[in-house]
Amino acid sequence: MSDVIYFDNNATTRIAPQVYEAMAPYLTELYGNPSSIHSFGSRVGRALDRARTQVAGLLGAEDEVEVLFTSCGSEGDNTAIRGILEGAPDRRHFITTAVEHPAVLGLGQHLEKRGYRVTWLGVDENGMLDLEELRDSLSDDTALVSIMYANNETGVVFPVREAGEIVKARGIPFHVDAVQVPGKIELDVKDSPIDLLTVSAHKFHGPKGVGALYVRRGITLRPFIVGGHQERNRRAGTENVAGIVGMGEAAELTGKDIAAERAQLSGMRDQLESALVATCPGARINGGKSERLPNTLNIAFEYLEGESILVLLDEFGICASTGSACTAGSVEPSHVLRAMKVPPQWLQGAVRFSLSRYNTEAEIDFAAEKIPGIIRRLQGLSALGRVGTKEGLPGQA
Repeated sequence: MSDVIYFDNNATTRIAPQVYEAMAPYLTELYGNPSSIHSFGSRVGRALDRARTQVAGLLGAEDEVEVLFTSCGSEGDNTAIRGILEGAPDRRHFITTAVEHPAVLGLGQHLEKRGYRVTWLGVDENGMLDLEELRDSLSDDTALVSIMYANNETGVVFPVREAGEIVKARGIPFHVDAVQVPGKIELDVKDSPIDLLTVSAHKFHGPKGVGALYVRRGITLRPFIVGGHQERNRRAGTENVAGIVGMGEAAELTGKDIAAERAQLSGMRDQLESALVATCPGARINGGKSERLPNTLNIAFEYLEGESILVLLDEFGICASTGSACTAGSVEPSHVLRAMKVPPQWLQGAVRFSLSRYNTEAEIDFAAEKIPGIIRRLQGLSALGRVGTKEGLPGQA
């Protein structure tokens, strides 16, 4: 077993060896600019074409023309949302959810400052959307609806097809942040109401610094970055060739046997979840009553702080998180858990364990053995700190 037990795969994943091998030539001898007309550059350009076809295959896109390469999921989200809004200047209403990734959450807050009316759809205590709230929020002024496919903190999977059908019935564009989905749920944008969809390579064993945005044929998208002809005039700038080639290889590997990978991940996740619920009194599974990504476990420990748990986990080489990597360092409770109305005694004590194909049952067993002791140790300290307070001891509140 490795010295590092990596359970933070919703933040980023280990690059697959095959991906590294595919990228290596484009970091060394195949360094030409894919836009050059000479044969050396054309050879590199053909590698981009192949990667585009591979990513289109993962997404179920009709053809590779619908795939726009970006630098990451955040850029993909911004490109989709801003590109649609700029193309519809007379519409000033944007709908999203209160539990989005910071890439969409922060942009929505920015749009509010610029005079847009933003509707923040709520979720219930299980992290699930109310589709009637979505239906009632639509208006003739709505320019775009953006709803994540699966939550990065809790793993809760939203009913995107049903949501998209409601949106499309009003003739409104529909964007989906699906960054957490590849390798866990099969994607098929061709037969869906989705107009735009964002993915990022480093979430499915590809390299950091490259992502893709699916743009359905017929959707007019204003470019987010201007100044060049690349990506069919939709994104200026010389392409990250090695990264794109790596993303293509990762897409092909990911699409081979999603059912088997899903079964492997859910088996390990459920094994860890069952062990911790049995050995850690007062533990709460956030989103546990909803459909979840097979690799994601968000568990809260009563009256504790997640950061303290992470510090002690790290002493055993166990890597986990308290939520989104894009909010790391924040002392504020998770906006996702607040939206789910998680009770105060659990709000600060949530830890996310997110698995990948490279995790093993031996690692799960090791974590299940060490974590209860960490929780007991911190609960003892927490009890001492609360003696004489109105909260009392754990279990007495």
